[in-house]
This record gives sequence, C-alpha cells and structure tokens, in this order.
Amino acid sequence: MPRAPELDPTKLTEEQSRVFGEIQRRLRSANPTAAVRGPFAVLLNAPHVAEGAIRAYSSFREGKIERRLFELMILVVARNMTAQYEWFAHAPHAIAAGITPEAVEAIRNRRTPILTREDERMVYDVATELCTARTLSQSAYDRAHAILGLEQLIELIAGTGFYIMIATVLNAFDVAVPGNEKLLP
Repeated sequence: MPRAPELDPTKLTEEQSRVFGEIQRRLRSANPTAAVRGPFAVLLNAPHVAEGAIRAYSSFREGKIERRLFELMILVVARNMTAQYEWFAHAPHAIAAGITPEAVEAIRNRRTPILTREDERMVYDVATELCTARTLSQSAYDRAHAILGLEQLIELIAGTGFYIMIATVLNAFDVAVPGNEKLLP
C-alpha cells in the first residue's frame, strides 16, 4: 500500500501546482504522453525536493552519455535495489535504446548478462560495483575513464547515485507497478 498520499492535481497548493507543471513539461519533452507518477508523484508532496529532482532528471536526459548506456545503468540500479517501479519504467526504454532483451532478462534474474560491446560491459561493471561496494576501484575507474572520458564518467557515476535515490524513494514509499505486478523476483 503506497505510503504517500496520491495528490489530486485539482487540489494542489500553489507551489505544488507550479512544480507539477514543471515536472509535466520536462517529462513530456522526452515523452509527449508522460504523466506525473512514480517517484515524482511522491516527491510532489515536498515540492522543493520534487523541483530539485526534476532538474537533475532533466540534466541526465540532456547529457552526453549515450542513452543505451544510461538505460543499462538504470536497470543495474533497479535490479540491485529491487526497485519494481524503476524496472517497470526503464526496461522497455533499455530495449528500445539497444540493450538486448536477453541481457535485460539476465539482469532481471540476477545473472551476468552477455554484453558484446565493451562500453556496455564497462557500464554494467561500474554500476554493479557502485551499487554493491558503494565505491569504485581504481581499475574500474581507469577502464571507465578510458572508454567514456571524464565528463561522461561523471554523468555515469552521478546518474547511478541519482537513480539509487529514486529507487530508495520508490521502495520506501511502496510505489507499486500498475496492477501490483512484481517484475523483479
């Protein structure tokens, strides 16, 4: 059962209404049919936090790291955090961005995916290490830096942290997948 109240868009405070509009505008710039739900619906209960989160989200959407790699990172975070809603929202995007359905299914089932591209293997390894060790070894850093360069590596590491935060919000507030389906075993 969700722990944060579902807000009625017609009964928002002035600040919530302003932030709701900003969230909707930014989400719809990436997907014209996007709705304010999931983590942003929860965060809207603290509009100043929601506003910061949507700005961070937008900076990652507009980043330089390839979408295929970024969506792969999000799946690694979602699986490590067992964030059902995050998985629900991003598994289709990862496949659409070029991650194979077989790799997505392997990650879902906590198996190391067969990734044929070195940049994908590196992202999987870096995100996994950040989620499990909560730091990054020098060898992983050096490998990632050689492949991505500093700016994109910063995006990858900061993005991992951002999506860990989103997973934490989703899990702590018990945000369910539509139909209460459990996509992650």
